[in-house]
Amino acid sequence: MRVVNIKNEAQREACLARLCAEVYGHQAGIAPLATFAGVLGVLVEQEAARMVALVDGQSRPVALALLVLDEAGVGMTVMQLAELASDAVEAPAQRLVGELALRAPLRVDAVSETQEARFRRAGITRWFQGQQGVRIGLSAKHPATGLDDLPRTLTVDEGSIVQSFKQDRALFDDYKQRFVRGLESFPASL
Repeated sequence: MRVVNIKNEAQREACLARLCAEVYGHQAGIAPLATFAGVLGVLVEQEAARMVALVDGQSRPVALALLVLDEAGVGMTVMQLAELASDAVEAPAQRLVGELALRAPLRVDAVSETQEARFRRAGITRWFQGQQGVRIGLSAKHPATGLDDLPRTLTVDEGSIVQSFKQDRALFDDYKQRFVRGLESFPASL
């Protein structure tokens, strides 16, 4: 098993489309498309987002993650994470986070005790109480020592993206076609 940073544009779009579909569900309305468009149109353009995958021994993706830089450019936050069907790998998303935690200044946000426990098993060792019950975990490589020196993660305003879709039908159609094409061309191996 290994972690792959997906740099090829077509593969990155396909993996992002699959990740959005997995995270939001296949019947989630406009939310997966808005995230897909925002990540590609803003964060990828600014080189502030990366798609990574954990692949098995045959280079088949078994887990996907979207990593986004913080405002200072020193840390990365796991913004989305999904496991793909695999008989060969147990807890692939947890293993992906574990591999990333060993190598990168990683941040994760846990909204439940179950999520926090999974991230702890993946090697996220430092935890802080965030706003609205969110627990913020940092890998050993992350330079922040507490919430006061933890830079904000870059984000996109999905509501604005939906509004732009309503105003610009051609933009909506373009991202919709790219999203569908991505789902259809999801790579069997990386």
